[in-house]
Amino acid sequence: MPSRGVGIASAHWDARRAYGTRVAIRTSTGSLRLRSAGNWLNLSTPLGLALARLGRAEVRPGPRGLLLADGYRLGFPVAAAFTVGNVLLTPGRWDDLLRTRPGLLKHEEAHSWQWLACAGLPFLPAYGVCLAWSVLRSGDLAAHNVFERQAGLVQGGYRAVPVRPLAPAVRAALSRGLTASGRQRQFRRRQP
Repeated sequence: MPSRGVGIASAHWDARRAYGTRVAIRTSTGSLRLRSAGNWLNLSTPLGLALARLGRAEVRPGPRGLLLADGYRLGFPVAAAFTVGNVLLTPGRWDDLLRTRPGLLKHEEAHSWQWLACAGLPFLPAYGVCLAWSVLRSGDLAAHNVFERQAGLVQGGYRAVPVRPLAPAVRAALSRGLTASGRQRQFRRRQP
């Protein structure tokens, strides 16, 4: 039995032992180091660690240079798991989550690569735009979000939803007053 150590090889062994499965290593150690260093330099991993601390999560080393944060207590975002830089956060425990959703780690790791590709913090507004586009096109937060599709919808626990015609979707959004100013105006009209 290999001893527990530090680095990619030990993280790979830990994941196999903890989850009872082999973790497919498809990228070189050099590219994993690049992702790790890049997400530190672009400030996304420090942001992820700050969120973990703010949410009182316990952070531990995970496979492939990732950091797993268990017990995240803030109510936002509402998700089984989410990724900021190389930090994968969950309100539950990763061990329990991966027993029921074994593909989730691969899905969240894909998001860590997306943080790198977006040069860190610009990922947030880009993700927000893609989320809004997905809601407009399908009424679903993830089904047509390019970041979720590239990370693997099914692995992330999402479902495919057909697109709806764009013009009626825009008219419906405008008529419901989905903007904050629209909601404020509707609220003010109801008061005596």
